[in-house]
Amino acid sequence: MLADVSIGVAGTLGPEAIATLAPAVERAGFHGLWVNDLPGGDSLAALHAAAPVTERLALGTGVVPVDRRDAASILAASSGLPAPRLRIGIGSGASRSPLGDVGAAIDELRAGTGAAVYVGALGPRMRLLAAERADGILLNWLTSAVAARQADEAHALAPQKHVALYVRTAVHEDAVPRLAQEADRYSGYPSYKANFDRLGIRALDTTLDPATFAGRIAAYRDAVDEVVLRVITVGDTLDEHLDFVDRAAELLRDQPG
Repeated sequence: MLADVSIGVAGTLGPEAIATLAPAVERAGFHGLWVNDLPGGDSLAALHAAAPVTERLALGTGVVPVDRRDAASILAASSGLPAPRLRIGIGSGASRSPLGDVGAAIDELRAGTGAAVYVGALGPRMRLLAAERADGILLNWLTSAVAARQADEAHALAPQKHVALYVRTAVHEDAVPRLAQEADRYSGYPSYKANFDRLGIRALDTTLDPATFAGRIAAYRDAVDEVVLRVITVGDTLDEHLDFVDRAAELLRDQPG
């Protein structure tokens, strides 16, 4: 069965814009909306705006760094959100003890909420931790072949574990240079560069653009349980995001099956 497809946006889009975008994502038939938590872009505040204007849309944070927001503050900020639809995604951020801090946060969050807890995992030890102790794994910047291997590893340990994958995506030609800039930026981060080198892939090879979407999206949907199309536009405006949702839905409808 092909994976669900969701939309991913930056928290800096803001709650007011998210309140307009979320129903459009739901109407277009997408499975969920994931919101990156950034300085100046509170993902949980955005989800509080999305929840009352949607009915079935899964709502996720992708991801909250636990060195910046601890589990207690995440629980407080997520209070009132619909637990059956909520995925609390966490990551290590710049923690000096990433496995220990993320592991402790998983335990505290799972004890304090009925929402699913996901872990943004780059390296093998964090993926193992997520497979053993969290409800799901959120992967990032991978080709479909590598994502399939990592998902298979997680499912071998825990067959019901949900594996989601962020895929940076531009659906219009004018956003392709921005997509390349994003790939270059992540290639410059030491942890990501090391991971790209270890896997033998380039950041740009993990993205989708208007020329590659049709040929690659099916392979991504075969690889994991959920593909999150991380929106890349020219100016990050609400109108551009709404247009992205419409165009991405159209491209998916054109896919066989």
